[in-house]
Amino acid sequence: MKRRKNEKLIPVEKSRRTIQLDKRGYEPGGHPVLAGFFGIMGILFLIYCAGVAVLGYGTYFFLIWGVMGACSLLLALMLRSGRIMNAIPVWIKGVFWAFFFAGLFLFAAVEAKILSRYNAQAAPGADYVIILGAQWRSTGPSEVLRQRLDKAIDYLEQNPDTSVIVSGGQGSNESIPEAAGMQKYLIEAGIGEERIFVEDQSFNTYQNLVFSSKFLDRENDSVVVVTNNFHMFRALSIAKKQGYLYAEGLSAGSSPWVVPNNLLREFMGVVKDFFVGNL
Repeated sequence: MKRRKNEKLIPVEKSRRTIQLDKRGYEPGGHPVLAGFFGIMGILFLIYCAGVAVLGYGTYFFLIWGVMGACSLLLALMLRSGRIMNAIPVWIKGVFWAFFFAGLFLFAAVEAKILSRYNAQAAPGADYVIILGAQWRSTGPSEVLRQRLDKAIDYLEQNPDTSVIVSGGQGSNESIPEAAGMQKYLIEAGIGEERIFVEDQSFNTYQNLVFSSKFLDRENDSVVVVTNNFHMFRALSIAKKQGYLYAEGLSAGSSPWVVPNNLLREFMGVVKDFFVGNL
């Protein structure tokens, strides 16, 4: 048989070979469902971080949402890649997931405790009200502090024989001690100056309650602790640990858009105070 010009012979064996292509993006060993979940969570965390930044917040704690978002997206990429997942030893993956689910359990347990005091209400007729400090800005109290002050004012107006202790020192970003600003706010609202005691040396919740105790008898006086709902569990737990035998809570509200941020920050605060022995 004559061969046509430019015709090439193809070996029989070679011609029978087939090439099978994997589905695009699929790599055996990956976990696409988990990857999708962490990818969505990562995007939501980043959006929330940006939203809090735009709307404004007193501290830089909200940046943790950006860190969590970046970590979630990185985890999503790793879970999507079969090559990466197959390269990681099984024991390392086991340890990671064990810590992950243990952390989720701890978070849920602590948040349940926080929410158990979220709407605390106090009986009338207390001897003292303690208002826990928060950031004081050049324009006046921060939103968090204003909510505490307004809640305390309502109680003090209904209980004219109750004295009040304003507690909070001067932070590096504050022009005056928080307690001084709080005292002025109460006086302008009609609370008599003779009812107000000023504690202006504290810088955290533990110090608020320890330093405020010099104005009262922890074992006999009835005390109402005023703070925001997300902060109430930790405040009352510290008060009980410090010997306040008749302490109750009166929860002020909080802005809905920062509730996730506040609950996450408070989780870390509870864990920290537990390990240092404040709770």
